[in-house]
Amino acid sequence: MFTGIIEELGEVVAIEQQPDAIRLTVKGPLVTSDIKRGDSIACSGTCLTAIEIENGTFSADVMHETLRLTSLADVKVGDPINLERAMTMQTRFGGHHVQGHVDGVGEFISREPSENWDWVRISVPKELMKYVVLKGSITLDGISLTVNELGDDFVGLSLIPETLKLTTLGYKKPGDKINVEVDVMAKHIERLLEMRNN
Repeated sequence: MFTGIIEELGEVVAIEQQPDAIRLTVKGPLVTSDIKRGDSIACSGTCLTAIEIENGTFSADVMHETLRLTSLADVKVGDPINLERAMTMQTRFGGHHVQGHVDGVGEFISREPSENWDWVRISVPKELMKYVVLKGSITLDGISLTVNELGDDFVGLSLIPETLKLTTLGYKKPGDKINVEVDVMAKHIERLLEMRNN
């Protein structure tokens, strides 16, 4: 479980191709400072398991199914990547409940810079829009964000300078893929209602 508050903007330093997976090596001195083998790290919103930790980097195996369902399939050496360690009982809970289970892949549509913030629009798979509400939370590339505009298949958000500086959303351009995780509570409520009506 994560909060969606990005701790560090890491960098992909190696990608090793495997028969049905890749081994991803990421530089992240902060997140590797106290983790051990088997710990979870959200990598641009995708929960991965650290299997090797060395000199400020960690490696994780990314299975074919994860590659199929997330933007990690397009990642390249040198790319920035949002990093967050799993929350602890002592963690400040500044975002919302984020599982690191990506529901779909959206796309960066547009950016309108202003003096103090950027207004961005990001497409969301249409089948996920029923779980998104105005002023509610959504997770984009692992970042807990507030929805400020709701379209049929997109959301609009205001990004403060801190978010632009410390996350991948400061680097995204139109056409770039973005991992989307909707609020799990909405999915639970839908399931309960479905079961009650059956």
